[in-house]
Amino acid sequence: MNSFLAYYRLMRAGWVMAREGVIASLPVEGLHGPARLGHRIATMIARRKAQSADRAERLARAVERLGPSYVKLGQFLATRPDVVGQSLAEDLSLLQDRMDTFSQQSARERIVGSLGREIDDLYSEFGEPIAAASIAQVHPATTSDTNGMHKVAVKVVRPGIRKRFHRDLEAFYLVARLAERMAPATRRLRPVDVAHTLEQTTKIEMDFRLEAAALSELAENTRDDPGFRVPQVDWERTGRDVVTMEWIDGIKIADIETLKEAGHDLAHLSEVLIQSFLRHTLRDGFFHADMHQGNLFVDPDGTIVAVDMGIVGRLGKKERRFLAEILYGFIRRDYRRVAEVHFEAGYVPAHHDMASFAQAIRAIGEPIHGQSAETISMAKLLTLLFEVTELFDMQTRPELIMLQKTMVVVEGVSRLLNPHFNMWKASEPVVGDWIARNLGPARVVTDIKDGLHAAVKLAEQAPEIAARAERLSEELDTMSRDGLRFDAQTAEAIGKAEARHSRSGRIALWVIALTAIYIAFQL
Repeated sequence: MNSFLAYYRLMRAGWVMAREGVIASLPVEGLHGPARLGHRIATMIARRKAQSADRAERLARAVERLGPSYVKLGQFLATRPDVVGQSLAEDLSLLQDRMDTFSQQSARERIVGSLGREIDDLYSEFGEPIAAASIAQVHPATTSDTNGMHKVAVKVVRPGIRKRFHRDLEAFYLVARLAERMAPATRRLRPVDVAHTLEQTTKIEMDFRLEAAALSELAENTRDDPGFRVPQVDWERTGRDVVTMEWIDGIKIADIETLKEAGHDLAHLSEVLIQSFLRHTLRDGFFHADMHQGNLFVDPDGTIVAVDMGIVGRLGKKERRFLAEILYGFIRRDYRRVAEVHFEAGYVPAHHDMASFAQAIRAIGEPIHGQSAETISMAKLLTLLFEVTELFDMQTRPELIMLQKTMVVVEGVSRLLNPHFNMWKASEPVVGDWIARNLGPARVVTDIKDGLHAAVKLAEQAPEIAARAERLSEELDTMSRDGLRFDAQTAEAIGKAEARHSRSGRIALWVIALTAIYIAFQL
């Protein structure tokens, strides 16, 4: 039954995309046979009004009709230009996550259900919603304690969103599996893994305790950083469905004229923003992965405040080291070293020729070095790098793609503040300091310390590892003597799985046939 519904939802989504002209707006180059025929049919189905709009507008209308799950899908795919292409990713990044508000009564019920306390016990005042998105909406409120009254922002989950997302997720997985099965070239991008990543990130985003924890962690990391902070969390009034945090009285960073009128130094703000992001990435390995201009404010003393940490990114020590070495290699025009780093990291399969890869890297680096410093974009460099690595079968690295996308956004906001923004000069203090600490003599000391720590851990686990090896040896000996056997339950489960697979195939054919009849009548 679930498989039947997934096919139905997929067909409905395809119909909406076709009617709104989204499919017709996609490029036809490289399409052959059934794919090209499908594109032609979708073009004929498209509404006349839709055909006059640009692709970003068509996407916005289609996503609005399909609902909040597809808003999240669009926003997620905007962070994956490796999957959808750079042009489509840019269009998806323009999607506005604005939805109709739900009633204050529903919000109150969600809060009471999550925290187990009445609204009057939690807040002195609780106002009407001021903004609503696909997953939640925000209410202004006040709290009181021995220090007086405090204005807060209360973020409440949208009723029924988890159930709806789980239902639509089945269709997303279906598309991913069909892509892997019917288009072998897409396997490099691991579409099923992409769907799984969407599932995990959205589940995390819909548990506001985790967003609160991310705010708390970033607050600790940036406690002594100049010019940047995040709102404080009110843990007493935070649960799975609600997060209460400090109200930010600031100017949106996109409001350039108001920032100027308030006397803020825009060039300084642009440097603080990019340096803060790089500091979080390289020093901490933990960064706000949704730092668009709508989530950034400037408070009266000139400090940048980042809100809405539903999406975060993490980089391990090795990834941070490789990132720094790649950037440093481009700065020094040492393309051989950049290529070596990719092979050492396992990003590019070992069967490729390193000299050829270094040549491809040079094709990226040399044109950039021919430009003036203020026009060189680090984000553009990384984008070109990912395009080249596709030619060398580089496997998708979600954490690096998220980093690259966030860097594009942050750099764009910095250039909005200061059109003459020099990315390399602004980055130099942070990147240079990190390289000196981690790629110089200090790196050797760190590696030795990490190696000793790993050796101690291994020694502690030695008895358990030996016991597991002994059990494994005994089991292999038994299998070699008696053969591999299934118990009755396992054999029965395999039979049922085969039956379900066959039944799902028949159901899918009926769904496709009925949908075709429905479309024919609509025409």
